[in-house]
Amino acid sequence: MEIQVSGEVAAGVSKDWLRSAVEMVLRNAGLSEGEISLTLLDDDSIRVLNRTHLGKDIPTDVLSFALYEGDEEVLGDVYVGYEQAAIQAVGAGISVEEELARLSIHGTLHVLGYDHPDTEARSSSEMFILQERLVQKLLDEAI
Repeated sequence: MEIQVSGEVAAGVSKDWLRSAVEMVLRNAGLSEGEISLTLLDDDSIRVLNRTHLGKDIPTDVLSFALYEGDEEVLGDVYVGYEQAAIQAVGAGISVEEELARLSIHGTLHVLGYDHPDTEARSSSEMFILQERLVQKLLDEAI
């Protein structure tokens, strides 16, 4: 499995940490072949992607694109808005490192085909429950 991490990383956050977050999702899914690209973007850059691909002219925290079909090897791009991650981390009272890992996991789950409702039921969806289990596992392994 090839995992590429590029872009600006917040102070104190390593690309290896984010690579580990993506790797955890793929291992959990039993995957050993494929490629995921994780790119960290500022608000302006992720806003352009959001507008171009989803028609939403606002910055967002994560965008994912699955670039494979059916039985092909997993191939996908995940874009994380690091400025949005920092804002969300402060609001949640957690580290930026944890929020960036959470968004990396979230985006990778989307690449694998997971989805969630855009309602209040979002946080109780199968995807979010799995996401939080993987975030906790990553944090536990880092200790």
